[in-house]
Amino acid sequence: MKSRGPFCIRNAAADTFAMVIFCFISGMIVEVFISGMTFEQSLASRTLSIPVNIAIAWPYGVFRDWFLRNGAKLSQSSLMKNLSDLMAYVLFQSPVYAGILLAVGASSEQIVTAVTSNAVISCGMGVLYGYFLDMCRKWFRVPGYSQQA
Repeated sequence: MKSRGPFCIRNAAADTFAMVIFCFISGMIVEVFISGMTFEQSLASRTLSIPVNIAIAWPYGVFRDWFLRNGAKLSQSSLMKNLSDLMAYVLFQSPVYAGILLAVGASSEQIVTAVTSNAVISCGMGVLYGYFLDMCRKWFRVPGYSQQA
């Protein structure tokens, strides 16, 4: 079943699955190994992030698609797609991430370190997440993705 509008249940499900899985794993790695948070703090942060990621997954997917469309107007190159993925990821995720860390009691120093580290690491993570999201959209047979190789 194909959707004619911007909302498609398969799209929302794929975006949600991708966001929850990717952010749980990547967030824990950054928090524990780079930001110096304890495993318990990171687990609390990652647990809190699940409902947050469920809530923001589809809006982020729409935001990312908008960035990709506008980037493609400038260039159809894979470099532009990667830059668009990177910018969308950093601009959307950084404020959300800071709020999660604040809510679980991370110190100001830990929040600044984690968000800054995440922004730097997002040079690769945003691009990797873009590929992962595209793969999830294919797995979920989202219209426009399932037909692509």
